[in-house]
This record gives sequence, structure tokens and C-alpha cells, in this order.
Amino acid sequence: MRYRTILLFGAPGSGKGTQGKILGTIPGYHHCSCGEVFRRLRPDTDLGRTFLEYSSQGRLVPDEFTVRLWRENIEAETQAGIFNPIKHLLVLDGIPRNRRQAEILQETLEVLALLNLTCPDNRMLIERMQRRALKENRLDDANLEVIQRRFQVYEQETRDLLGCYSAHLIRQIDATQPPAQVLRTILDILCQLDHQPRP
Repeated sequence: MRYRTILLFGAPGSGKGTQGKILGTIPGYHHCSCGEVFRRLRPDTDLGRTFLEYSSQGRLVPDEFTVRLWRENIEAETQAGIFNPIKHLLVLDGIPRNRRQAEILQETLEVLALLNLTCPDNRMLIERMQRRALKENRLDDANLEVIQRRFQVYEQETRDLLGCYSAHLIRQIDATQPPAQVLRTILDILCQLDHQPRP
């Protein structure tokens, strides 16, 4: 079956993870952050070493590794009863990251909306990421050179992803607002969707 899905999209530091975690606490929604899944990998495994190699340089992990890991994780959560594809709307952040991943996942995801968190000021995003690095011990957010590389990758590969989806699915959200206001905007959009979470 295809998973009914909301995509959280935006540049590094735009607040995808923050909003996704909050949505995941609402009954009927299940949040899956691909970055969190990667960061939980043990560094002594093949996938763990691959993630560290790429993330430490601000580069995207190759598509095959990313999609494979995501599929394994979502299947494990389904088997464990954490995610119920019939009852839950899936909130994804960090995948798909480019056109190739979107194409691979086309038969898996029924995208109901793409929420694009926008922020024209990269300095604000960098400050957020550096604060996050200290708070969450995220090495990929601590190095300014790595952060700049991540923005380059976003501009070169990830932003192009918007063209994979119909314009009526894409909702622009001002990520410079306080997190509570961003959440309110997101909830207003989700409440208007035809496909609400099933009881």
C-alpha cells in the first residue's frame, strides 16, 4: 500500500525536525526523520560508517543507502506497531532529498501536501544550526565549513525536488516566524486536507 504522507521541506535549519516532532505527538500522525534514523546508526556498521563519511563533509548519503535505511526503519516501526499505515498520516522530514529519491519512492508515498519552510536569511539558519549543535551534540552542525557545504547541496540538489510535485500540493510557510506560529500555520493547512487521520 502507499503511505499517506506529508512532506516537510526546507533548507538546513528551517525547522523541519522541530515541527515534525511536534506533529508526531498528535494522535493520527507519525513523524519519521531520516536524519534521526541515520544518527541512531552505530558507527561500527557499514551504514553507520557511510553516514559519518558523508555527513562530516556536509554531503548527502547516496540514494540507495538512504532509501534502503528508510524502508528498513519504517517496516520495523510497522512491525512493532509504532506506525500504522491505515490509521496514521506519515510526516516525513529529510526524505526524499532529491529527484532520484522522489522517483524511487513514488510508488510508496501518496503525497497529500508538501510544506515548504522558507527563510531568505541564511545567517538566521546558521545561528539555529550552531545552537542545535551545542544542545544536541550534532557534529554535522558544528563546523561552519560543513554547514556552508550543506547549503550548497541544498541549492544544487534538494531545491530542485519541488519540481517533482504538483503546484497544488506545495504550501509555502514562513519559517522566520516563532515556532508556535509556524506550527499554527501548519495545523491550519493540515486541517484543510481531504484526507484526515483515521480514527
